[in-house]
Amino acid sequence: MEKQTLTDRLSQLHASAVHDVLCQIGCDDFVLPNTIKPIESSQKLAGKIFTIEGEITTSHTPHDTLIEWTSLLSSIPQDYVGVCQPNTTEVALMGELSAETLQKRGVIGYLVDGGCRDVSIIKELNFSVFCSFNTPKDVVGRWIPTKLGAPIIIGNCTIRKDDYLLADLDGAVVIPHERAEETITQAELVMNTENAVRKAIMAGMDPKEAYLKFGKF
Repeated sequence: MEKQTLTDRLSQLHASAVHDVLCQIGCDDFVLPNTIKPIESSQKLAGKIFTIEGEITTSHTPHDTLIEWTSLLSSIPQDYVGVCQPNTTEVALMGELSAETLQKRGVIGYLVDGGCRDVSIIKELNFSVFCSFNTPKDVVGRWIPTKLGAPIIIGNCTIRKDDYLLADLDGAVVIPHERAEETITQAELVMNTENAVRKAIMAGMDPKEAYLKFGKF
């Protein structure tokens, strides 16, 4: 049997379980703002991060901004998750054609501390997008990327290329890449223990007794 990658294993976990492990091992400021939500409640994002940062511009032509944007789309590696700090609440940093492009290139999904448009179409594509709001206003003539693959900050969380993201309906957490193996392994144990607690309670065990037996609730 082919060995599962860290991304495969992470995709089977829940953000809450990973959160608990990151707290236990002493990590700080790894939860992204609770304003960032999936465009479809069933969507999940798990994988290595490629970081993006940008800003509003008034000095670039529509052509210039589209050259920059399409170059950005080409820069996100296959099997990565794009994570963007756009530094604006004015425009959408994901749309239909961009989502189709990334999906075709094998990018896992996209998270932005900002806007998205063409939401109903992206939902039909089944391409996972997490964002803060929706707007029809696009980047053309308005926004450019300034950093690709460099550290970014979203909320209180510093995010680096090759860190890992897990985002689901509970929220989004960032795992430092040097703690990824440890965190994922421990989170798998947490979820296995929670399943044992659940099974015991469903079989009639008192919840306090279950907690004392398994040390988890």
